[in-house]
Amino acid sequence: MGKGSIEEEGKWASLCNCVVNFLLEEGYQLTAFELLHELLEDGRHDHAIRLKNYFSDSEMFPPDQIARFNSSKVADPQALLEEKTSTESKLALTEYDLRLAQEDVTRLTLELQKKKESSPQEANGSLSDVPLSDGPSNEKAKREITLSSLGPLKDAEKRDLNCAVKEYLLFAGYRLTAMTFIEEVTDQNLDIWPNNSAFVSDALRRYYYQYLSSTSEAAEEKISLLRENETLVKEKESLSHENDSLLKSKELAEGQVSILKRSLETTQKDLKDKDKQVQDLKQAMEIQRKELNDCRMEITALKMHIESSRSGKAWPDPNESEDSNLKLVDLDPYSNSDSNSIATEEPLSSLTNKTVTEYSTNGIQSEGSETSDSVSVTCNGDVCGGKKEDAQEVLFVSIPEETETLSENVHSSNKEKDSHNMAMETIQVLADALPKIVPYVLINHREELLPLIMCAIERHPDGNVRDSLTHTLFNLIKRPDEQQRRVIMDACVNLAKNIGEMRTETELLPQCWEQINHKNDERRLLVAQSCGELAGYVRPEIRDSLILSIVQQLVEDTATVVREAAAHNLALLLPLFPNFDKYFKVEELMFQLVCDPSGLVVDTVLKELVPAVINWGGKLDHVLRVCLSHILGSAQRCPPISGVEGSVDSYLRALGERERWNIDVLLRLLTELLPFIYQKAVDTCPFTPSADPPTSPKKDDSCFSTSFLKLYATGHMEWPLFEWMHTDCLHDLIKLATFLPQKEDNLRTRIVKYLLNVSERYGKDYMEHIMLPVFLVAVGDGDSADFTFLPLAIQSRVKGLQPKNMISERLATMCVLPLLLSGILGSPLTRDQLAAYLRKILVQSKTRDNPFSSYHTTEFIDAVRFLCTFEEHHGTIFSILWEMVVSSDPDLKANAAALLKALAPYIDAKVASTHVLPALVTLGSDQNLNVKYASIDAFGAVAQHFKNEMIVDKIKIQMDAFLEDGSHEATTSVIRALVVAVPHTTDKLREYLLSKIFKLTSIASQGSDIRRRREQANAFCEAIRALDATDIPATNTRDFLLPSIQNLLKDPDALDPAHKEALEIILRERSGLTFESISSKVMGAHIGLASSVSSFFGDSGLLGKKEAAPGVTMEQLPHEVVPVGTPQSSPLANASPDDTAFRRIMRGGFGDMLRGKAKGVDDSPKQNQ
Repeated sequence: MGKGSIEEEGKWASLCNCVVNFLLEEGYQLTAFELLHELLEDGRHDHAIRLKNYFSDSEMFPPDQIARFNSSKVADPQALLEEKTSTESKLALTEYDLRLAQEDVTRLTLELQKKKESSPQEANGSLSDVPLSDGPSNEKAKREITLSSLGPLKDAEKRDLNCAVKEYLLFAGYRLTAMTFIEEVTDQNLDIWPNNSAFVSDALRRYYYQYLSSTSEAAEEKISLLRENETLVKEKESLSHENDSLLKSKELAEGQVSILKRSLETTQKDLKDKDKQVQDLKQAMEIQRKELNDCRMEITALKMHIESSRSGKAWPDPNESEDSNLKLVDLDPYSNSDSNSIATEEPLSSLTNKTVTEYSTNGIQSEGSETSDSVSVTCNGDVCGGKKEDAQEVLFVSIPEETETLSENVHSSNKEKDSHNMAMETIQVLADALPKIVPYVLINHREELLPLIMCAIERHPDGNVRDSLTHTLFNLIKRPDEQQRRVIMDACVNLAKNIGEMRTETELLPQCWEQINHKNDERRLLVAQSCGELAGYVRPEIRDSLILSIVQQLVEDTATVVREAAAHNLALLLPLFPNFDKYFKVEELMFQLVCDPSGLVVDTVLKELVPAVINWGGKLDHVLRVCLSHILGSAQRCPPISGVEGSVDSYLRALGERERWNIDVLLRLLTELLPFIYQKAVDTCPFTPSADPPTSPKKDDSCFSTSFLKLYATGHMEWPLFEWMHTDCLHDLIKLATFLPQKEDNLRTRIVKYLLNVSERYGKDYMEHIMLPVFLVAVGDGDSADFTFLPLAIQSRVKGLQPKNMISERLATMCVLPLLLSGILGSPLTRDQLAAYLRKILVQSKTRDNPFSSYHTTEFIDAVRFLCTFEEHHGTIFSILWEMVVSSDPDLKANAAALLKALAPYIDAKVASTHVLPALVTLGSDQNLNVKYASIDAFGAVAQHFKNEMIVDKIKIQMDAFLEDGSHEATTSVIRALVVAVPHTTDKLREYLLSKIFKLTSIASQGSDIRRRREQANAFCEAIRALDATDIPATNTRDFLLPSIQNLLKDPDALDPAHKEALEIILRERSGLTFESISSKVMGAHIGLASSVSSFFGDSGLLGKKEAAPGVTMEQLPHEVVPVGTPQSSPLANASPDDTAFRRIMRGGFGDMLRGKAKGVDDSPKQNQ
């Protein structure tokens, strides 16, 4: 026996021993007994030794019990069931005892380990006493402990082991043992092994080899990992439940917050009402206080009069006391009944003021000081004011010489106090007079009052008066223009400088808040200006709270100028913020203003607010992420063009006006951010100066050189903002392009301009080695892309842009190829590459291997059409076109004709004369009919967009050449090509078309092919209906139009019913004939309509006769049109005087309504701009 067979026999014996151990440990005794018999029959007595010993054990299988079983002929099922039950209970108890014992062993093992760690010497001594012969037994015990620590078998593990044992038994040829094993395992279906990681061929042997190759430590580690995995899964489930509960609580909290916000708004409204009520009460209290002071003044004067009378000196005649010594005048400012007496006795009034002041100084009564202040201020105010309308009560008292001397002494001692009182009195007079003076000053001169108003506001002690004057300041002009707002704002700024932060917050800013909902835009503009200019004179915490809230409300304003001013002043406000707590709120306002529907607001935001936010917040990366997210979100929110699943249109989006505007302005924002992106990329360059190449961006801000890009490709440093451009930005722009239909040229142009700006700023090397590979992969031309300058991690992301199926390939060709041609290869740096690539997709696709499919010809033509919107590429495009025109391949020539047709709207008359028409003439003379017919459509497109007489003459000559061919296809193509140009071309070409239609319809249709006759008749009818919608001269109507219609009506079988009805209406309106006469002559007596239709089209029906062309009579009409039996005098000849021009216009209008076209619409041709 060879060495290999001996090793194989040893492995087989070990494997068999494993199976025996498994069957005995799991209690599959019947299977083990059957395996014993089969091993003995197979002659493998050495392998059956353990099974023999097991079944010969007298303790497990007593001889008397075996004899009894052998002697019993029929087994009692009931007894067996009872025995099974008792055995199971014993087994359960034994398992319980075993588990307790295992726990004890584990606990003792841990205690022993702790003792070993605490006393290593003692442990070493004890270990030295252990004999060497106990080593294997200890290892075995350790393994048993380790295995016991694994715990009981799980159901999945047990199923896998059972299936592996069954597979082994079948493979070894022990079929009876396998059948017994399957019958003995009742709780599992061993015929079906689930497809999991344990399901492998020859599983048991692989398990055994894996066990032999692994260590106990590795097994324990794996088990611990599995347990940890289960724990983590449970924790994950608990965290998910907790997350759900938190989300629910968040929703509840948000609901509560919204409720609290509403309640807060209600409370604020109530607070405003209370404040207003308080102000009213204060005003009422002030009025009452003034009345009280007046009364006190009267009382004081009477007391003085009484004292002087008691002294008995120099008292005047009692009869004159009431007239000369004590004259009281009503204090009401609106009463002027005694103003004359006040004016004549002003010197005595001043004398009285001195006396009252002196008397109150001596303190005659307890309230004397208060009365003195009131009286002195009131009296001085009246005297200094000098206003007759506001005269107040003045007291005249005869003063003795002693009292006058005493008053002079008091004034000399209190001179400083009197000067202060005089200043305050002047301010009081000024404050009282200004509100009455302002309305009577011309608006253009009110700004001259600003110094007085500012002085009064700054120095007046009463807060209510200051509030009133501040209100006057803000409302100085009802609708101030820009210059007037500037003057008012300068005054407010100077006032804020003088009064300090607290008064600015409590007096000026509330006036701003009151004006925020004013009906006049100019007032709200004033509020917006104050937010930016007054912010520097308030506390920092007010700037990002109250002032920001005012700006936020102004951003929602309905007036464009107010929103623009809010954006401008928000930019001024940002540098004054004390911290960045409100950054995300400011960023949200910025994006809201960027997407404003007004272009004026958007321009202001892009020029002022965006740079301010970037410089203030420093979160450029976040702004870029949000910008790209908004761009894609605006497109993704739009519905697809088609609901057919799997079609190209199901991927394209039907953009609304709002979404189109948002995408456009966000792309403009991205362009405005480009300098910041580039500078941040340069500033965050991870390469050290020693590693920088000679032309690195830190030394040359113009571009990233090739050597620098090589260093970037081989390096492993992170450079997020540099990689953002080609990993995130270009990727999202490509994704956006796949949402845009072909008609969205404006948005596509905006993307192209951004790409051109990137290539200009980042340099030619970056464009060729970074941007170009990205777009080549995106259009499906990944084989042409060079990834040398891209790191491996970036290459995988770029290759993910490769189209995966036919739909994505078509989308890439339709949407991304125009960007590649115009935005990447169209850069001034790579014009030579543009020509090569155009030649590759247009010319070489038929002659050599090309990654682009010929089925995408339409998409290629549209991409080149978009490229032609940039005038600088016309020379390159037409050089490629001439290669296609002179090619021998008819498909290339037909594509050239289709391309010339597509380019016609984007060229001028000079290019059309020098390039397009010669190319079309060359194609029109080609022998291939497809090329010739394709050139006819292109001639029609040129005729549609150009009115140049020379161009029209060339088109007519070429059309005559096509018509001389005489073929049905050429005739139909010429008519339909010229019909497209009818609304926009010259009268000369319309007359040419009309004459050709008359000539062609005059030729009798000899062919029996009804399909061709109908196709040609439909083309003629469409042309006639288009010409009828234009102004046709009377001679052309008589000579060409009417005969052409009659010729078409001669072949009713070839006419479509709708066309037939339209021709009849046109014939009737243009000729003035009745429908019955036309139908009887032209269509024969067998063709007629119902009487209701006849009455509808009759002379007195709804459709009156359209005014015939001037000078057209029945004698001048073709002979065939005149109905039989009808007098030669037309209805127009006998028209009654009542048949005015107005009636004819009204009747003609009804005809136009039936035709679906209004003749009053301006149909003047539009020259291509």
